[in-house]
Amino acid sequence: MFTIGNNLLTVTLLDPVKDRDRFGTRYCTGGYIFQIADSEKGDLMSGPTFPESFNVFDGQGIPDAFNQVPLLPRGKAGSEALILGIGLCDLAQDRVVEFCGWETTLQTDRAEFRTTHRTLGFEVDLVRRVSVLGRTVRSWTSVTNRGESFLPVCWFPHPFFPQPSGTELCAFNLPVSFPANPGYRLNENNFIHRNGPPVTPGPFLALDHGNGSLLAVLQRHDLLGLVGARCDYVPAAFPIWGNARTFSWEPYFERSLFPGQSTSWTIDYDF
Repeated sequence: MFTIGNNLLTVTLLDPVKDRDRFGTRYCTGGYIFQIADSEKGDLMSGPTFPESFNVFDGQGIPDAFNQVPLLPRGKAGSEALILGIGLCDLAQDRVVEFCGWETTLQTDRAEFRTTHRTLGFEVDLVRRVSVLGRTVRSWTSVTNRGESFLPVCWFPHPFFPQPSGTELCAFNLPVSFPANPGYRLNENNFIHRNGPPVTPGPFLALDHGNGSLLAVLQRHDLLGLVGARCDYVPAAFPIWGNARTFSWEPYFERSLFPGQSTSWTIDYDF
């Protein structure tokens, strides 16, 4: 594992090579934020099974994923696909056939991970950067299509916050709505609440959202009171989910890249 940070926060990142036993076909292997610790209050992030255990599907901390849209070769049958940030994967067996290689650059307060995928007719440059400035942790991602065919990009962060002791969970600057359901309700102050104590397996809910604004989030956190987050993109899809140990929201970024095109995006977490 790698650590970056300052006198306020320490960010632990998984090593794409030495921590390979912690990766599967779900989460990006470069820039995987495994934990964020406050210098006085300790660990700030959780996970679906944290702290008792860890598995590659559930993960912990703030992993991110491209796995919702595996890249399949045109005109070829089979179960192998490219998953950005992971490598060549066998979807039928849910296993990584060949991990991508990363060029890693570390500084005291930032880390950069670069890889180029060349497989199944695709050629894609991917850069992941994680940095710390004061009490803000920034995750930045860039994708460039170097191939000769159309490239769909679908990515989402999966921050795992500890379940708050109260029922109040989070609020957004975007207007959100959802039908009546057993898991969640929207209060008059625009905070989403749990309808009861957290349970495992927990409820998943896709939010209806809109107005075209860039996303900002307020998240309840027992150690800090509130945690903030800001995206420089409008979510394409926006589900929330939680279980007995953790609560998460997942603002999806989606783009389509023609040959030679690039795109990049950022999410900041303010602790």
